[in-house]
Amino acid sequence: MEEAALAEMIAAIADGSITPDAALQQLRRLPFADTGDALVDHHRSLRQGMPEVIYGPGKSPEQCVAIVQEMLEYNDGPVFITRVSDEQAASLSSIDMADATPVVTAGCMLFRPPDPVQPQPQVLVVTAGTSDIPVADEAVITLAAGGITANRLHDVGVAGLHRLLAHLEDITSADAIIVIAGMEGALSSVIGGLTSCPVIAVPTSVGYGAGLDGVTALLAMHASCASGISVVGIDNGFGAAVAIMRYLKQAGPQ
Repeated sequence: MEEAALAEMIAAIADGSITPDAALQQLRRLPFADTGDALVDHHRSLRQGMPEVIYGPGKSPEQCVAIVQEMLEYNDGPVFITRVSDEQAASLSSIDMADATPVVTAGCMLFRPPDPVQPQPQVLVVTAGTSDIPVADEAVITLAAGGITANRLHDVGVAGLHRLLAHLEDITSADAIIVIAGMEGALSSVIGGLTSCPVIAVPTSVGYGAGLDGVTALLAMHASCASGISVVGIDNGFGAAVAIMRYLKQAGPQ
């Protein structure tokens, strides 16, 4: 349940437009509901500012459908599931409920996209190479689930630094930046040295031999000379986006 919806319910009880018993029926599923295989957390939005997000891998299509239907029926906000398989996506697309037509991208499905937050923060998602774009796509749709429309900057890795410097104004004017890079992960340090805004670094599994499927970039980002960079796990565009939303929520309106 969204905080605004709970406030409306309390006001409705106070003015008599709904009875306490009717309100109690709506609240019975708080803070969670048991679907048999999952305990759906309906209070997540009240605690964290964003509803529970469903992680697709390891769940059957039937389990995914049961969880999404529960969340669509008893929550007013967005319903978001990540890293879905083709089989899961086919089952989820057949859900016959209002607001059940999802936005599908980057292996994720977003039901009931929220209205953009106002004022809209300037969040920049940057990739070192074109091969890093799938991770950027995951970050962008996650931000959209939080009402944030990200700006994007692709293929500006340090092997061609002039490409990055051509967008210096975009970097210095951003409220927060997600930097996504494989290989040796150097791009996050460069951008971290150009801006004072929060920078979340995402190492990717893109790279040759000694890249070790992203471990080299991960360790390099942790050892960055640019102070204060935050680092998430390998290929974790979702985690980077949620971290950005936490930062922005604490910062308040720009």
